[in-house]
Amino acid sequence: MAARKTSARKSRAKTAKPKKKSAAKKKTSAKSKPAGKKAAVKKKTVRQPAAKKAAAKKKGAAKKAPAAKRPPKAKAAPKTKTAPKPQTASKAKTAPKAKVASQAGAASAPAPRRLPSAKRSPQGREAAARKAMHRPLPREAASPRPAPKAPAKTKPSAAAAPSQAGDLNILADLIADAKRAGADAADALLVRGTSLSQAMRLGNPEKLERSEGQDLGLRVLIGKRQAIVSTSDLNPALLKDLVERAVAMARSVPEDPFIGLAGPDEIAQGWVSLDMADPTEPDPVWLLDFAKAAEESARAVKGVTNSEGAEASWGRSQVSLVASNGFAGGYVTSRFGLGVSVLAGEGTAMERDDDFTSAVYRADLKDPVEIGRNAGERAVRRLNPRKAETARLPVVFETRTANSLVGHLVGAINGSAIARGTSFLKDKMGTPVLHKGLDIVDDPLRRRGLRSRPFDGEGIAAQQRKLVEDGVLKSWVLDLRSARQLKLKSTGHGSRGTSSPPSPSATNIYLTPGQRTPGEIVGDINKGFYVTDLMGFGVNGLTGDYSRGAAGFWIEKGEIAYPVSEVTIAGNLKDMFLKLEPANDLEFKYGTDAPTTRVDGMTIAGK
Repeated sequence: MAARKTSARKSRAKTAKPKKKSAAKKKTSAKSKPAGKKAAVKKKTVRQPAAKKAAAKKKGAAKKAPAAKRPPKAKAAPKTKTAPKPQTASKAKTAPKAKVASQAGAASAPAPRRLPSAKRSPQGREAAARKAMHRPLPREAASPRPAPKAPAKTKPSAAAAPSQAGDLNILADLIADAKRAGADAADALLVRGTSLSQAMRLGNPEKLERSEGQDLGLRVLIGKRQAIVSTSDLNPALLKDLVERAVAMARSVPEDPFIGLAGPDEIAQGWVSLDMADPTEPDPVWLLDFAKAAEESARAVKGVTNSEGAEASWGRSQVSLVASNGFAGGYVTSRFGLGVSVLAGEGTAMERDDDFTSAVYRADLKDPVEIGRNAGERAVRRLNPRKAETARLPVVFETRTANSLVGHLVGAINGSAIARGTSFLKDKMGTPVLHKGLDIVDDPLRRRGLRSRPFDGEGIAAQQRKLVEDGVLKSWVLDLRSARQLKLKSTGHGSRGTSSPPSPSATNIYLTPGQRTPGEIVGDINKGFYVTDLMGFGVNGLTGDYSRGAAGFWIEKGEIAYPVSEVTIAGNLKDMFLKLEPANDLEFKYGTDAPTTRVDGMTIAGK
């Protein structure tokens, strides 16, 4: 073939083309070379007999010349034109999941803006960090997907690209298909999420990670039987198959007399905006600067010798729920976070500690320099711990550990545990469980709350509720199923995922504050233990027995004396709750919050 092509090219070069048809073919083969066209036209008017003789001498080659009528590579161009086009942004939205992760230095990672060098004195590092955070925020990068124009320095979230109305329509069609396929009732949940995180360690970017995903869950009910199926692929043909599978499964499972959707009179009819989503998406460079400022501030603390790193993150979720009982609604939430962890000391005497901040809106985050400094100071304070003595003494829980006590109480009044009879508080409704004057409140309607929501996972309106009022237990935490088991009404605490049935779950829980300051509740303790860290989960939900590993500080004569570690604290939660005294320093930092809290008469096991 190589010889054939060579001779064909020589023939074309030396042979005049008297016919217009041949000239036209030559034009086609030289399509990408305009200059060649003119040369072909000039040859058309010249007659060179010598050239004909030369062509005759190479008769064998001339006979093969017709093969040259097919341009050697002319078909490559049409193939390129008809090749499938790269997936467009709109198609990319329907991809089940997309995840982009790149290590520091990878070409796909945005080049981080360099902050001032950390090789300075501790004071210099903190000053550099604070200076960096007071620079104007960088302009947000352009969205990789088509989106409506947004205000300056604001990037619409990728998760918000598919409209809420569009998602509700998808779910409504799915419910209609389920009814046509034989379901008596059905509900469907669609959750789209996007997250972005940037990690920093020892002054260098360690990872950049972005993820996007979508999950759809369909629950169908036939009589008192139900089945749940889920998928991340929203292809209409696959969704029809999903409906058929769900209906077939529901026909074959055992009956449950307590399942069912909410009645038309129970579902939420309208709700107010809770301001649960920051409309902007942070630039990776901003997250990097935020994390770097926190770590530099922590490393600037005298005594800090190493860092486990700092990480700044952002996430956004769009939730849509539709049910055959007439409910249809959705909401969007966002979350910003920053955490830093460092070590102090050397060798086997090293101690670690951390601090973090989390908020719905970027503007509500705490100063990263303050977060870093707190983490560093906490780690240094834990150096050279001693053993605690064994005794029955007052124990004071700082805020980050006191909230676990509230969590244990809320878990004990969960409707599922009460219906099963596996809670140590199952017989305590209407009786005192806390000291008089104290409340435990669940507030799903808090503006910019970390766990706020306008309705629960079953379409029932959310409402603020005092679970414990003036020390007396007033309410269980119920979804529809547990409420029917107990012959009560749902409290709007149903929560469900795309692949699981609803179950009871609380939202923004907090213990109301007391009258005294943290210093005052410590000040009258002659000997005691101040808990800053808890390990393990030694809690028996059936009996209320409590035993956990702890670390913190020894209290002597009303003062924090020295750090202690390898301590076990024990008691019974029923007694602990009745003795519990909160301080007045309540702060909404976690989903479950409590002030600094004192509990007298606990057993402390040390040396």
